[in-house]
Amino acid sequence: MTTPNTPPTGGTTRVSQVIKVPRRAVYAAFLDANSLATWLAPDTMTGEVHILEPHQGGKIHMSLTYPTVEDTPDGRGGKSSNNVDTFRGTFSELVPNEKIVWLTEFESPDPAFAGEMKLTWSLEDVAGGTQVTVVCENIPFGIRPEDNEAGSRSSLTKLAAFLER
Repeated sequence: MTTPNTPPTGGTTRVSQVIKVPRRAVYAAFLDANSLATWLAPDTMTGEVHILEPHQGGKIHMSLTYPTVEDTPDGRGGKSSNNVDTFRGTFSELVPNEKIVWLTEFESPDPAFAGEMKLTWSLEDVAGGTQVTVVCENIPFGIRPEDNEAGSRSSLTKLAAFLER
């Protein structure tokens, strides 16, 4: 049961992709601000890392920018401003070359985007490379699960393109 000031729990998505590089290369792409800015922003969005402290308890603060307001999922704008989604979070777990977990919250005046979302990135050896799986839990109610899934899929595709070049 939720209290009046606590947003209810949101949905969960799970997306995987095989990336044709070793786990250590994938893991390293999470630890470098320039790398993360290059691949994490889905589709035509661009990323800007404000803070990246990749250690347990360390902070992550990043903005994802759409080219225009019309490019946002519903055409009405970003979660944080006109065409920007900004989030802050904390690394809650890092297991070298195996798992990255961060807890994030969007900077937004809209209560539909409130609440802490948990992202768990798992790296597993498979034939031909690394299977990367991202599980997003407690997705804010203002984000349709299918949009979150599509964005996660796009990020993994960009990660593969970035690492396999």
